[in-house]
Amino acid sequence: MESSRECSLATLAVVSPTAELYEQPAVERVSTLELFFDLVFVFTITQLTTVLTHELSWSSFGQVVLMLGVIWWMYDGYAWLTNAVSTREVAPRAVLLGGMAGYLILALAIPGAFEGSGLSFGLAYAVVVVVHATLYVRMASDRSAAAIRGIVPFNLASAALVVLGGALGGTPQAVLWTIAVVLEWITPRLAGRGESQQEFEIAPAHFVERHGLVIIVAIGESVVAIGIGAAGLDVDAELVLVAILGLLLAAGLWWAYFGADDDEQAERALTEAAAPERPWMALHGFGMAHFFLLLGIVLVAVGLKKATGHAYDELTYAQALALGGGVAVFLAADVAFRRVLRLGRSPHRTAAAIAALATIPLGAEVAAIAQIGVLAALLAIALAGERAGSLADVR
Repeated sequence: MESSRECSLATLAVVSPTAELYEQPAVERVSTLELFFDLVFVFTITQLTTVLTHELSWSSFGQVVLMLGVIWWMYDGYAWLTNAVSTREVAPRAVLLGGMAGYLILALAIPGAFEGSGLSFGLAYAVVVVVHATLYVRMASDRSAAAIRGIVPFNLASAALVVLGGALGGTPQAVLWTIAVVLEWITPRLAGRGESQQEFEIAPAHFVERHGLVIIVAIGESVVAIGIGAAGLDVDAELVLVAILGLLLAAGLWWAYFGADDDEQAERALTEAAAPERPWMALHGFGMAHFFLLLGIVLVAVGLKKATGHAYDELTYAQALALGGGVAVFLAADVAFRRVLRLGRSPHRTAAAIAALATIPLGAEVAAIAQIGVLAALLAIALAGERAGSLADVR
């Protein structure tokens, strides 16, 4: 796999019998600067988790969905950007640091975004959007720059809605931010499936690796949640048991995303896709599906943070729903991702997603540790069964 990621995408296109040949971007591997950017971005995931931990309600959940909607749209925009622009030179590095600064201020504003810091959130978001547009238009290839020009006006309009909503607050804020989220995610349709949409260049190895890194760092948030939930408790046998079960649950999420060599298969699928189809596979698989993967991780982290400190007590139904629902959302999104990339059917994962919802009464009526243990077991059984079925098919 390492050698394939070090190859130029032009070479990959040549060896692929179905890929349409065209000039590929020179970006090969994810740089340390991009990883640094991802670490700043994941702070927003931590802050979204904090919002739900502070108040676990449908209202706060809706706020988190809206904030994650605009945040992830632009983060993914930066993933597309660094897929087309090398970060080895000083100029793009300096500009990218401006985008990171915007994300940092935005993250700091998240906990109070609907209670007074909405304007700060909006202005920081506007910086993120402007930096992205500037770097893409000025430093990408002519082909990619032409393609992004069709998207930039919609991004700027969405940023304006976020700024205005943050300034107004209350119901207007919720309405305007909802419009901004919807506008962003339908932008590719509004821009058309015409020739301009086909101009986006996708370097599969870099693209897959970049998204995999942000998922693994986000899953780490659920492990951090265990530590926060355990703060101040004695490290006895009871705490050790729930901590290990929580780690196994997080490992199950990792296994679902990485354990079946899905990253290599996804890279191959993007490489072999025809050039006009590749950007749409990237948008639906790595954009939309990954939004729900991250939402699932946020919910699991909230559930683990609440459960760890009271592992042998019943959870509230809201907390049990966050835990079981988070796993269900993650698995359903993973199934959708695999379908878009044509990585095969996933009946075991679908069944596990449904079964995860059935664990909610267990956490609410028996104990948090019981729900965590059953969820970890569900993931292990489903993925092991899928693996056994794949081996049987090969034989």
